[in-house]
Amino acid sequence: MAASTLIEKLNWRYATKKMDPAKAVPQEKVDQIVEAIRMAPTSSGTQPFELFVVTNPEVRADIRKVAWDQAQITDGSHLLVFAAWDNYSADRIDAVTSQMTEERGELPLLNQYYENLKATYLPREQQTNHDHAARQAYIALGFAMAAAAELEVDCCPMEGFDPSKVDEILGLKEKGLGSVLLLPLGYRQENADWLLPMKKVRKGKSTMVTEVA
Repeated sequence: MAASTLIEKLNWRYATKKMDPAKAVPQEKVDQIVEAIRMAPTSSGTQPFELFVVTNPEVRADIRKVAWDQAQITDGSHLLVFAAWDNYSADRIDAVTSQMTEERGELPLLNQYYENLKATYLPREQQTNHDHAARQAYIALGFAMAAAAELEVDCCPMEGFDPSKVDEILGLKEKGLGSVLLLPLGYRQENADWLLPMKKVRKGKSTMVTEVA
């Protein structure tokens, strides 16, 4: 995508508050957004989170109840749930190393790198590791939102939910995961969304950016 087109798409997108329940996002567009998430960079290539694509109406209704009754969760056609690892473990890091070796060949320096990673991560507090994993999911969220904008699919990132309740609904704790982000996908209901007509407001470059030459 050309730079000018990317900025145009980012100006087009907004945190959609009212989605049209009669319009579903085509599967091929959902697949592209999911692929952008899969391709997002993560610390040491660990990809320490999983993505749940929820279309089941009853499950989404249950999640809406524990997410401040935000209507996009049920009015959109798809709900993406980003669930971070609850902790780093030797098995999880070894699985990353094994995949790297399988696809790139035996690399002693790579093996040593991940041994050093285990020595650093495994002694840390579980919450510290979960928070670190969650930050990797946030990187992927940005890629998802940019991909959605390129495809002119509306979305709204959400932290306003009870993670423990969402974990219970999706059975995440048993999988060693904890929900950290929700991203409904759908299409804006132009005549019903109070936010759509409002001007996008961002800090000016001179306020936000400092160049260190």
